[in-house]
Amino acid sequence: MGETSRRKVLAATGAGVAAGTVGLTIGPAQASEARRTASSARESVVAYVQDHRSGTLRLMVGEREVVVHDRDLVTRILNAAGGE
Repeated sequence: MGETSRRKVLAATGAGVAAGTVGLTIGPAQASEARRTASSARESVVAYVQDHRSGTLRLMVGEREVVVHDRDLVTRILNAAGGE
């Protein structure tokens, strides 16, 4: 392989990596702002994550419990809660 060909391959590879990095840095488009619906909870809500690996979220709403399976939501709640 000639020196010119190697340079072209390296340049093309470098450009592809740079484009991929820009895509990761920018990230996905932001979703529209969440809005409450008519069926939204009107009481205090407590969220309980027992095991983050399961992606299960238990919501205590008044006298009832709602179980939700949503890994993304669990991750966002744990990120919002922070840590030491």
